[in-house]
Amino acid sequence: MDRPQSYRFHQGERVLPFADAEYEARLTKLRATMVAEGVDACVFTSMHNIAYYSGFLYCSFGRPYALVVTADANVTFSAGIDAAQPWRRGYGDNITYTDWQRNNYWRAIQSVTGSGKTIGYEGDHISLAQKALLDEFLSPKSSKDIAPATMIQRMHKSKAEIDLIRAGANVADVGGYAIKDAIKAGVREIDVAMAGRDAMELEIAKRFPDAEYRDTWVWFQSGINTDGAHNPVTSRKLERGDILSLNTFPMISGYYTALERTLFVEEVDPASLKIWEANVAAHEYGMSLLKPGASCAEVTEKINTFFAERDLLQYRTFGYGHSFGVLSHYYGREAGLELREDIDTVLEPGMVISMEPMLTIADGQPGAGGYREHDILVITEDGNDNITGYPYGPDFNVVG
Repeated sequence: MDRPQSYRFHQGERVLPFADAEYEARLTKLRATMVAEGVDACVFTSMHNIAYYSGFLYCSFGRPYALVVTADANVTFSAGIDAAQPWRRGYGDNITYTDWQRNNYWRAIQSVTGSGKTIGYEGDHISLAQKALLDEFLSPKSSKDIAPATMIQRMHKSKAEIDLIRAGANVADVGGYAIKDAIKAGVREIDVAMAGRDAMELEIAKRFPDAEYRDTWVWFQSGINTDGAHNPVTSRKLERGDILSLNTFPMISGYYTALERTLFVEEVDPASLKIWEANVAAHEYGMSLLKPGASCAEVTEKINTFFAERDLLQYRTFGYGHSFGVLSHYYGREAGLELREDIDTVLEPGMVISMEPMLTIADGQPGAGGYREHDILVITEDGNDNITGYPYGPDFNVVG
């Protein structure tokens, strides 16, 4: 039997997160960058860039995926196991490569890029092994890391993106309220987390009936488990006086949003209340600093000073915020828009960024636990728009 190295399998109706004009606008900006950089074809391999420029969010499972953009073509490359789903959920052409012969993936890509061209690739994603295969099969005249330029493009959100992110923040609030209602002494972390996750998934399905549903999750932590921001859920049972960390993460078409709050079960002791109120004050101060013209480093240093004046800076464990858009805990990160000392990016209207100060007090010390508040803010022409609605602080979040 003569089996093909690649083929096109297109069936069903196309459903995308955004209108065609949104993807055309993104591709137009990318192609302008390609001309400026002298790049003939971009070979994207990451989930976030493929989703950003095509709408298709792949599930790798050990197989490589790609999006190739040239001056007049944009083509996704997917494995046969996905059939026509990548075409239905992607903007532009789609080619399926087969497993019958090793490296049919690269042969399919070469059929679009041609040989001897200047190729743009993602230096922060492609592996050494795959970069060697790119060089072998595409025989590029030269290659350039296009990832930094695409990150800068993704940091500036369109109105359509901001609308989707705003909806995601609303969904995160729904999960927060469901979690609050589920909290009581004796309940396990996993039970509370499931209540929040289920509420968010149902809300996403109501708001976006044509979307794909996956990857929405909750990290709900209690007691010592609150010491790290990304600690997984356990079966620990909540106890009276426990510090809690509520973290809801709805995913809508690859777009991540978040809500994070400190809570306590039934009561909060004086030492914990003092730390909590200080972190809330830093949170409010930090949000007031997020305005056009402020740099990430400047904002960070001002919050550092705020904590240092209260002898709390030594309890900070990570940056104060980050960008939002096509990203997730297992793919994507717009590292150029993080509130850290070493990031000089200047805030501009249309950027979306969180404010999320966290203090961690070691177990056995007065006020032990991790304290974190998290709001999402859209930078506007003269300030910011806070799109998070769930309240923060002791007045609302001593529960159970």
